Amino acid sequence: MRRRHREASTHRDRGASSEPGSNSPSGPRRGRGLSRMLSARSLAGRMFLTGLLIVLLLVAAAVTAMVLQARSSTVSDARRVTRGVAEAFASGPGLAQALESSNPSAVLEPRAEAVRQATGVDSVVVFNTRYVQLTSPDPTFVGRPYQAPPFVTQEVVPKLLAGQTVTFTLSEPGFSSIATAVPIFDPAHRPLGVVVVNITVGRVNSLVDTHLPILIGGAAVGLVLAAAGTAYASRRLLRQTRGLGPTELSRMYEHHEAVLHAVREGVLIIGGDGRLTLANDEARRLLDLPAEAEGRSVASLGLDPATTELLTSADEVTDGIHRAGDRLLAVNKRPTAPYGGLPGSVVTLRDTTELHELTDRIEVAGQRRQLLYEAGMRIGRTLDMTRTCEELAEVAVGGFADTVTVDLVDAVTRGEEPPRTAALLRRTALRGRPGVGSPGSAAPVGASVTVTAGSPQERAVTSDEAVPDDHHGTLTVALRMRGGLLGLVQFRRAVTSAPFDADDLLLAKDLAARAAMSVDNARRFTREHGTAVALQRSLLPRSVPERTGLEVAHRYLPATAGVGGDWFDVIALPGFRTALVVGDVVGHGINAAVAMGRLRTAIRTFCALDLPPDEVLGRLDELVSQLDEESTDVSFTGSTCVYAVYDPVVGVCTVSRAGHPAPVVLTPDGRLDRPEVAVSPPLGVGGHPFETTEIPLAPGSQLLLFSDGLVESREQDGDQGLERLRAALEGRGGTSPEETCSAAIQAGPSPHPTDDIALLVARTTLLRPDQVATWDVPSDPAAVGPVRNACVKQLAEWGLEEISFNTELILSELITNAIRYGASPVRVRLLRDTALVCEVSDASSTAPHLRWAATTDEGGRGIFLVAKLAHRWGTRYTPTGKVIWSEQSLTESAPGDGPLFAFEEDW
Repeated sequence: MRRRHREASTHRDRGASSEPGSNSPSGPRRGRGLSRMLSARSLAGRMFLTGLLIVLLLVAAAVTAMVLQARSSTVSDARRVTRGVAEAFASGPGLAQALESSNPSAVLEPRAEAVRQATGVDSVVVFNTRYVQLTSPDPTFVGRPYQAPPFVTQEVVPKLLAGQTVTFTLSEPGFSSIATAVPIFDPAHRPLGVVVVNITVGRVNSLVDTHLPILIGGAAVGLVLAAAGTAYASRRLLRQTRGLGPTELSRMYEHHEAVLHAVREGVLIIGGDGRLTLANDEARRLLDLPAEAEGRSVASLGLDPATTELLTSADEVTDGIHRAGDRLLAVNKRPTAPYGGLPGSVVTLRDTTELHELTDRIEVAGQRRQLLYEAGMRIGRTLDMTRTCEELAEVAVGGFADTVTVDLVDAVTRGEEPPRTAALLRRTALRGRPGVGSPGSAAPVGASVTVTAGSPQERAVTSDEAVPDDHHGTLTVALRMRGGLLGLVQFRRAVTSAPFDADDLLLAKDLAARAAMSVDNARRFTREHGTAVALQRSLLPRSVPERTGLEVAHRYLPATAGVGGDWFDVIALPGFRTALVVGDVVGHGINAAVAMGRLRTAIRTFCALDLPPDEVLGRLDELVSQLDEESTDVSFTGSTCVYAVYDPVVGVCTVSRAGHPAPVVLTPDGRLDRPEVAVSPPLGVGGHPFETTEIPLAPGSQLLLFSDGLVESREQDGDQGLERLRAALEGRGGTSPEETCSAAIQAGPSPHPTDDIALLVARTTLLRPDQVATWDVPSDPAAVGPVRNACVKQLAEWGLEEISFNTELILSELITNAIRYGASPVRVRLLRDTALVCEVSDASSTAPHLRWAATTDEGGRGIFLVAKLAHRWGTRYTPTGKVIWSEQSLTESAPGDGPLFAFEEDW
């Protein structure tokens, strides 16, 4: 520490001694120039004497400050040195053991003396806990107790006991020092003693005193240099003024005035009392000041209040823009007092009207580019014409116009080709800026708008230009595409807004052109969408038949983005059974509608064969594979279907599905059940058999078959959709199928679905026991008569005597053929509801069919009689055999007699 202190002092001494030599002034000047410079009458002499006095004051202040700083720096160094030595000595190895030894002074005294001599401190003293000095620079004090002054006892000792290192100034009679005390503890944190390192204040002051001659010498050198510099500056001033007298200075002032009034920037000087002191010609022109403005109060110059406030306020202004009349001025204002002038301010004015007009035009052009960019990004995001028109209005309102109306040709809103001209339009969009709103005379959205002769609308239709009205407050632009008129758009500005200019006309045309393209795209989509919807609806059933044991309701919602391939059907089957079908074809658009129609026709054809549900889907799967191989425009593979057959006699629904959502059942008590239904891959995949599941349905149950659009969307999966459906339908067991359909549709994923929705709801009932009659027939031809008589008796109980004879003939033929050509067991069943159904079943799989019988044949005419007497007949295969059935209408008269054509039975 002492070495670093000496090095720093040497460095400062060298720096101080080198400064005079670096700027040594030249020898004394002689002659008239020197005397004039020292004369108090000249400006240079006054400047020299004043500068010299200031330098003397500054040098005295600098010397004082340096002495104080040196003293403070030396004290700080002493505090730092004592602290470092004390902490190093206290943390030395073996110190705690030495304090606990029998003769600590013998161990510590040599160490302390070595440290004191090595570091240059005045003393390194170690005390034990009884304040006995164990080391001291003076050997006579070793072993003597130390009487601590009150300051040490009250302020230092508590901090030492708390484990803190304390640096303090110790003042005692005849002794003053800077000391640092460090406590010493054993491993159990018990105090063992303290190390105190001292540097006397006298020694600190002696260090400062040794530097004082250097400081004074440096100050003297600095004074000499400053005097030389001041003399040099005065000499330069004398040389620069060239000894000019009042006349010459007056001439210079006149030149200054000429320049001041010739510049193209206004200059005003305003005194502290608010009076105009100086105004050049440009300032007079910019502010239209009166001729005798100088010397008058600014408030009396007739300026507008804002300008008066600007000139008289004490606020500084930097490049401020201020309107004065029809000019825009760039204003700068600064006070004059801080720069050596009298109290007041100086104001500069610059005319920036043309620059601001150019800037405004550039800014407006940027805003128009931004508006066109937003139009390109926001208009036409959907394929909905109404929404596209609304987007055009939303983009233009606020940034271009206060109110926007869009009117489309009526035929265009239906997707038809746009005409060349039109006189009747329909209001499609109307938007107004908040606070301005739409004009009171504007027609509402949906109203008809007539184009009158001579109006701006009529001129816009015929000229294809943006047509303003007489006051340029309204612009009318035609929406055209490929020469056809799509509609008109009107941009209106309120009376308080700026009227439309020539650039606005071009911008309006650009906006209309961008919107016209999007509207035309939406129009073509509307046409194609309408065609696809019409085709699909023509391929779907217009109504569902009334069926025994079922009350059926249905819904079909086409997708808003494009027609899909969802479909449904209700098909009558023999024996009062009903087939319920819901399917979904892959894709959207007309191709999907065509594929749906072909699949619906195919499944109706397979239903006519009265096959089980799994066989129907199996044959449909084969057909889909063939259709995909033959067609390149329509895709069939991946289509899904659920096929259910309900039998009202036993109350069982047999279901088979191919990749389609399973049906759900709303029980009479309001529970929504999800029965387990075997699932197979979608149609066209192939290689997998189809399975069936039988679901018993209590009377009053409602069976729901639906496409995936009802429960699935981009935002939710099928399980979430089914939970929503459950929440909407549970507790509604007593509602009608129509009400159930409405509730299910409302619980769908969106009021504007992105996928088609097909829904069938069928509420089930059972045939009453008195509507069914069954007999087992022995395999004996003689048993035909008793069974026939029992059937005739049953018909009489049902009140069907009118068709009893025909029924007797039909049963005789069917039972006889079953006994003769079939296999046991043979059973007869009659079903009565809206028609009479006769069923004869046996265990064989052979079925009769009609064919021509020769004139010489004795048989072959029985099935012909059945076909002639029954409304319809057919064969249904079962897992145990077959059922031959016939159906007779109860609402029509029985078939009359007529010629019988000979057909031959072929078994």
